Amino acid sequence: MGVIEDVYEDLDTDVEFEEFEAAVEDKVEQMGGLADEETAAMLIAHELRDEEADTIADIEPGMNDVKFLGKVTSIGDIRTFERDDEDAEEGRVCNVDVADASGSVRVALWDEMAAAAEEQLEVGQVLRVMGRPKEGYSGLEVSADKVEPDEDAEVDVQVLDTYRVEDLSLGASDVDLVGQVLDTDSIRTFDRDDGSEGRVANLTVGDETGRVRVTLWDGKADLAEEFDAGEVVEVGDGYVRERDGDLELHVGDRGTIERVDEDVEYVPETTDIAELEIDETVDIGGGVIETDPKRTFDRDDGSEGQVRNVRIKDDTGEIRVALWGDKADREIELADRVVFTDVEIQDGWQDDLEASANWRSTVTVLDEGSDAAGGAGARGSGGSDASESDDRGAADTGLGAFAEDGQKAAAEAVAGEAAGDDGRGGDGGAAAATTSATEDVEFTGTVVQTGDPVVLDDGQQTKSVETDASLRLGEEVTVRGTEHDGTIDATDVF
Repeated sequence: MGVIEDVYEDLDTDVEFEEFEAAVEDKVEQMGGLADEETAAMLIAHELRDEEADTIADIEPGMNDVKFLGKVTSIGDIRTFERDDEDAEEGRVCNVDVADASGSVRVALWDEMAAAAEEQLEVGQVLRVMGRPKEGYSGLEVSADKVEPDEDAEVDVQVLDTYRVEDLSLGASDVDLVGQVLDTDSIRTFDRDDGSEGRVANLTVGDETGRVRVTLWDGKADLAEEFDAGEVVEVGDGYVRERDGDLELHVGDRGTIERVDEDVEYVPETTDIAELEIDETVDIGGGVIETDPKRTFDRDDGSEGQVRNVRIKDDTGEIRVALWGDKADREIELADRVVFTDVEIQDGWQDDLEASANWRSTVTVLDEGSDAAGGAGARGSGGSDASESDDRGAADTGLGAFAEDGQKAAAEAVAGEAAGDDGRGGDGGAAAATTSATEDVEFTGTVVQTGDPVVLDDGQQTKSVETDASLRLGEEVTVRGTEHDGTIDATDVF
């Protein structure tokens, strides 16, 4: 055998020898005599090995032909299109989603392969795919050059008819899931690389096994505004992606989401307020004992932000919750029972802990008498063993005491505000809330809004300040004075 054949024999590749030999000859010519056949063959072999994808997650746009293994999770319909050459035959394409334990990718099958897929492919089959990765309309996709079933290979990916939240796994597609709407967000727009405008919105749904964030793209984004918290919806033809370590269920052009007449129970598992620690991301709940007005501020990029603080109490303690962005618009009143999920616990004012409800958090105002006040359920998108929840009573969660008396914490707060000039007529959270509303405070932050009022931000919280001092945007100052109803009446600014 010649040197080209020797190098080729050591390769584990689907590339035919004739194609490999032609590539070697092209490489020799490109290098202008600087490489002989053996060197060129080794260079080509190295390029081929570089494109071997151990997992789907290893595939990136811009790679040359890649080879990988994946299980078919969904098969699309064949679509036709007109080619640029008017005399050419009508083109055909079929999109097939394949997945492995690391993720999923859409594979585009063209013409004869598309026809064969419609007749021969089945969901659950394992395929060996060779093709060219590129950035498609809905993310990464591979334009297939060659596809063949591998009956001996195994890929650990579940393919179910109907999913629960705990069944979701990275790479799953063609997902149908029924859940209760826990929270919705407004529609946001963004600019794509091709200059077009994209649209996206989110809602969070939960079932008895957990909860998951649902991302609605482009034409589906409007659907987020059609549903209210507490309604039951069915997501169809969704696909699972990962963001910041959490699974999300995405709904694209093929997906659907619609209201259904089914009973779905979602019972959050909350953490006692007394057990909270800094830098945790947790679910908390309790009765609302204090609400502040919404405040707006100017961000560094010139856009306007907003925040609102509420204070909640369970049977173990109380904590302030900062609601950022759209969360600040939620209708939350005194005596409401509220569950906040995925809030970040931070170091607040005077070493008091504070919970921050950001874009990934959900805010659910519970109905009077709702079972969610005292039960335990699954945590996060992965959920937990449902049998564990049977052994946990109302006293085991942060909402336990409030579930026993829906107006207890609110009544304490009202009593504390109404009793005595010294503001100590109530005990527990009511007394603390009243005291903090009238005490002298000192706060250091960056000026994010000038005028009346001035707004300071220290990176964790914002404060409205009444002052006659002339301050500039971006200036870091310290104010000292009496805080009342969320606003500091500054006597000193330095």
